[in-house]
Amino acid sequence: MNQITLLFASFYGMFAVVFGAFGAHALKKIVPEDLLKSFETGVKYQMYHALVLLFISSTLSFTSPIESYIAYSFIIGTFLFSFSIYGLVLSSAKNKKIKILGPITPLGGLFLVIGWFLLLVKCFQNITL
Repeated sequence: MNQITLLFASFYGMFAVVFGAFGAHALKKIVPEDLLKSFETGVKYQMYHALVLLFISSTLSFTSPIESYIAYSFIIGTFLFSFSIYGLVLSSAKNKKIKILGPITPLGGLFLVIGWFLLLVKCFQNITL
């Protein structure tokens, strides 16, 4: 699980840079400001969670199920959240908005919240009183 988490951290980090550059240069010319801001939100959340995945890949041992659930929540959540935003923005730019992606974005956000909650639970498990 450690290697999978590191793999997704690297993938998400690399593509956050690529998509960020794409948004700043190519998309800027073809989409309105509100759509560009949405795209940037997807890029930011993708990078934030790439860094979280990098952090947990180096700090968690993945010996308990909760640790794997944390990683899976962040991996799935990032994909659903950021990539649905990219799809919405790009399809809107072509005047063919893919409406099914709309409900997927908050589902991705829910997975991200679950990942953070599970990480919090894991932190409390490690506290000895």
